[in-house]
Amino acid sequence: MGGEMKTVGEALIDILEANGVDTVFGIPGVHTVELYRGLAASNIRHITPRHEQGAGFMADGYARVSGKPGVCLLITGPGLTNAITAMAQAQQDSVPLLVISGVNARSSLGHGRGRLHELPDQHAMMASFTLMSHTLLDPADLPAVMARAFTILRSGRPGPVHIEIPIDVMSMEIPLPRLLQSPAFLPRADLASVLDLAERCERARNPVILLGGGAVDAAKAVATLAERLDAPVVSTVNARGMLSGHPLSVPASPSLKAMRKLVAEADLVLALGTQMGQTDYGMFADDGFPELDNLVRVDIDAMQLARGPRAVLSILSDVGTLVEDLLTEIGEEKTSSGGRGRAAAARTAAHAELTDKMRAEISILETIRDTLQGAIIVGDSTQAVYAGNLYFEAGRPHGWFNSATGYGALGYAAPASVGASLAEPETQIVCLTGDGGLQFSLAELGSARDAGVRVIFLVWNNDGYREIETYMIEQGIVPEGVKPSAPDFPKIAEAYGISAERLGHVDDLPAALRKARDNGGLALIEIHERKTAGMLD
Repeated sequence: MGGEMKTVGEALIDILEANGVDTVFGIPGVHTVELYRGLAASNIRHITPRHEQGAGFMADGYARVSGKPGVCLLITGPGLTNAITAMAQAQQDSVPLLVISGVNARSSLGHGRGRLHELPDQHAMMASFTLMSHTLLDPADLPAVMARAFTILRSGRPGPVHIEIPIDVMSMEIPLPRLLQSPAFLPRADLASVLDLAERCERARNPVILLGGGAVDAAKAVATLAERLDAPVVSTVNARGMLSGHPLSVPASPSLKAMRKLVAEADLVLALGTQMGQTDYGMFADDGFPELDNLVRVDIDAMQLARGPRAVLSILSDVGTLVEDLLTEIGEEKTSSGGRGRAAAARTAAHAELTDKMRAEISILETIRDTLQGAIIVGDSTQAVYAGNLYFEAGRPHGWFNSATGYGALGYAAPASVGASLAEPETQIVCLTGDGGLQFSLAELGSARDAGVRVIFLVWNNDGYREIETYMIEQGIVPEGVKPSAPDFPKIAEAYGISAERLGHVDDLPAALRKARDNGGLALIEIHERKTAGMLD
């Protein structure tokens, strides 16, 4: 500890900077102003959303693209509860979020005296789903608590971490801590497990690799492994784009019959960094994914290995480290066992399973990818995204992610796109959102304008909650509550100073995308499922 004294709020900003934080998201209030005392003098940029849920989703998009924890500063009570949906989405999708909130003064906690923004037990509420929730009762504990938080965020399976600071603690002075970046501790497989897996790989004649979001940062090594094994690679939603365009890549959901057949016929199924949860492996809630007697799972989370499908070999390891270790133990590329042919056949069969409407929607996604090469598409829960989650090859790692997985929140795409753009300012971001979903976070158009980001808001307008309406009809239920009216989205965008247009024909999309990209990258384009000609031809 050094001799200089700083308030807890000032020291907090110093600690964030020392841990590589360059952006924070939040809406300041009386209950957090002391946390802002040192912010203006720092190198950290503050982004103000229009709602705290937007702060959480922005931090999520930032974290997914940057690989660093997304950080929020939120007031106690409603500011924090507004962000719970975003934190729950991050928990389900293994996204590192650090949420620092206020809480009422220490002397008032647990007494229920009707203080402003009071909750009966804010800490207990947050502890129910976060990796860590801590109340900073002693100001001197700040350095140690922050060190623990960052180590948790960087080690093991990521997720949300919450630290609450009582308002009477924020202004207390502590000696300026020694500023060091907190360490990360990633699990690494023991040699016996690596050798066991290497032997299984050498014996396999029909292997298949399943990829989840936990493998996405090891794209190059995974591609080398796939080539060595001549193994088709099936990517779940958060792994799309890892092997973009590779002949072994099968960018289709394991929920499809063709993928299940491919896996069932394999003599080795190697699952890397995937939860094997319902939104990837049982999207239709049919419990039809085959039981496998040759499944090997590699995951960074021991609990996930314990609760997932039974595996003949479970390996606790960071995927990148495991694959690199495995490559040193197996031979060079096998004589072809038909992996590329099996992958091509699986792609064809999976695509054939889709409806004509889905294939038309996927074609539009491919137009976006090919027109804006290197772009990142961030999606909400909307029909075109559902189709893409079933079958779509993103153009790059981290090039396709959305909220139609795990927690399945609406209103995600607009703020998450802002966060993604702040993580990669030179990259074009496309926010793919429905008319229903965008209205959950419509005001974040203003946040995008304020932040100067490169986001094209592509609004997929189908006059309401069409997916739910269709499901109700299929279940013999007269649709109710599925036709919320929508504003004139281009006019709303223009009111925020954002250029906008409504497409007359779907063939105009490439030109509209290029125009938006070339004019600064911030725009809104509306496609209407019925009124835009050529949509579902």
